Amino acid sequence: MNAPFHPGSIEQSRRSFLKIAAAAGGGLMVGFWSLPGETFAATAAAAPADLNAFVSIGADDTITLTMPKVEMGQGTYTSVPMLIAEELEVDMDRISLRHAPPDAKVYGAPFGDQFTGGSTSIRLMWEPMRQAGAAARMVLIQAAADQWKVAPDSCHAEHGEVVHAASGRRIKYGQLVQAAARLPLPEKIALKDPKDFKLIGKPLKRLDAKGKTDGTALFGIDTVVPGMKVAVVAASPVVGGKLKSVKDAKARKLRGVRSVVKLDNAVAVVADNYWYAKQGLAALEITWDEGRYAKLSTDDVRAIMVEALKKPGKVARDDGDALKALAADGKRVEAVYVNPMLAHATMEPMNCTVHYDAKAGSAEIWVGTQVPARARDDAAKVLGLAPEKVTLHNHLIGGGFGRRLYTDYVVQAAALAKQVKAPLKVVWSREEDIQHDLVRGLYAHSVSASLDAKGMPVAFSHKIAGPSNLATFAPSFLKDGLDTDNVEGSDTFSYDIPNMRVEYTREDGPVPSGFWRGVGPTRNMAVLESFIDELAEKTGQDPLAYRLAMLRRQPRAAHVLKLAAQRAGWGAKLPARSGRGIALMRAWGTYLAQVVDVSVNDDGEVAVKRVVCVVDCGHVVNPDTVAAQIQSGINYGLTAGLFGVITFKDGRVEQSNFHDYRILRLSEAPVIEVEIVPSTEAPGGIGEPGTAGVGAALTNAVFAATGKRVREMPLRAELLKKA
Repeated sequence: MNAPFHPGSIEQSRRSFLKIAAAAGGGLMVGFWSLPGETFAATAAAAPADLNAFVSIGADDTITLTMPKVEMGQGTYTSVPMLIAEELEVDMDRISLRHAPPDAKVYGAPFGDQFTGGSTSIRLMWEPMRQAGAAARMVLIQAAADQWKVAPDSCHAEHGEVVHAASGRRIKYGQLVQAAARLPLPEKIALKDPKDFKLIGKPLKRLDAKGKTDGTALFGIDTVVPGMKVAVVAASPVVGGKLKSVKDAKARKLRGVRSVVKLDNAVAVVADNYWYAKQGLAALEITWDEGRYAKLSTDDVRAIMVEALKKPGKVARDDGDALKALAADGKRVEAVYVNPMLAHATMEPMNCTVHYDAKAGSAEIWVGTQVPARARDDAAKVLGLAPEKVTLHNHLIGGGFGRRLYTDYVVQAAALAKQVKAPLKVVWSREEDIQHDLVRGLYAHSVSASLDAKGMPVAFSHKIAGPSNLATFAPSFLKDGLDTDNVEGSDTFSYDIPNMRVEYTREDGPVPSGFWRGVGPTRNMAVLESFIDELAEKTGQDPLAYRLAMLRRQPRAAHVLKLAAQRAGWGAKLPARSGRGIALMRAWGTYLAQVVDVSVNDDGEVAVKRVVCVVDCGHVVNPDTVAAQIQSGINYGLTAGLFGVITFKDGRVEQSNFHDYRILRLSEAPVIEVEIVPSTEAPGGIGEPGTAGVGAALTNAVFAATGKRVREMPLRAELLKKA
């Protein structure tokens, strides 16, 4: 789901702080940010401070967590509170949550940018949230011990109370907060030993489940503001096109239509509700200046990226001398793979509500975004306001997948609202959403290997050409011009290959693109793990045994592979026209292996019957959330592998809705079995590995069933029918 996480960048900006403050109403607030191995120091304050992540304990025993991360279906609003509740010794039903306001300085550590993505939430929150809970627990215990005139180590916390076992006395946290807030910080934070965890590692029900099932949970699209109008938008259907003219007489005569608003590259109809606005938009007669890309096709984009493979790029990995070994081998194995363009197709289409008050010189925004501070700041620029004059209310998100890391829909809503004297909700139709998505870009890959006498690779090269999302989203993450996202998974390729080279050539091309769930690894692992199967097949070796022979120095990778194969029944005979494929994924600090079973009918249609996934993601906070993320990631990845492709003709996206941008249906979803490997390693990411790992396992299974190697997704029936 999103922008990548690179530990190296954190190492360069380590900082930590801890503040314990008394709330105005007699409460305790704890906020903490640190990284492993660091020390910290701070002093008590008389009032709440702005913090990166903090807990508020009220005198009435209420416990509130201000969430620095956004909930978009991944379970963050349960797993992060679990970290605090574990150390604070409170029950989960005592926790209430609130969205963090937009403030990159306060909530943007360690990157300086307030965002949710890159499978980073638990990795970043693992120690800071536990330490925040533990620090609060320790000062509460100290306050109770002082009141009872006993030693602190004779007291302990449980279920939101401090207990003195020897005397049987107990007191609630709320009764201690005033005294606790005046105490100095503990010099050392005592974290629990994992063997004493009561919550972490246990399957717990999600805190957001009730609201999402009874309809009380509010998403951006649910916003209702008094006096609000609704706008439906049509942007230029051609990449880079502009609005030339619009005839709106018919639209203005329709019931409920209030106005027609023009932008440089779009036009919107403002009405009393969505349906009236949609009817008004359909009545417009629009003429577009189609610009330089009026004849752009998918083949044009593909040709640009394949040609870019011939250009020199930035080297991400260069073990030994792969180029020399490959050049000397006239029998080297080579292939070109292409990752197609894909839409995000979030359940909740793009929407944003803006109330611009020109007289007051302020604005209010209601939206669901992965980057609240960016969204506020970008809207402020459009409105000509200082950021502090813009109030942004962030909401639960009905699917992010990286799409809501971008603020284009917020900027558009602000530009439209600036011309409307009322609160304005802008809603993209599904057609607008798919045809104006910031798609996953098209990437070309050149892979080659030189094999020894036993068929094992002694030299391996992987070259990638395609857009740089980091260059547009976070240019500071570029390392000497290298987009580390685009090589992720390849630069940590697990196999024991003495000569290994990974290179990336930036070619942005004409189509605007963005992060897509799984980012770099979802493209790279699909290519690399398919090519490993090609090498195994060429040398007549079993794909599982072939991989294991190259993993003698990677025990975690070998372990998940062996377990997945064992659980899936690797080697067992399958029915006719069926196949079984395996693939390994290592990225985001997580090791994952998947085995996919498919059948292919006479018409070349692929049915995925079963997926077995074994994952080692280090310490697990909530195994239910991990399993759910793997399941959703697999289904998202299968959707792309079986159906997903965005194509262009005459500069326009050809797909428009779910009839031609297919989503995996419930009846098509496979049985998914997830096994989580117990681990004491640092937590790895889990939001994206399921998606990144399934693509190659799918194509390898199809090859096993048909003998047809697919190097460009999706799995087209007409191609497989011939096989």
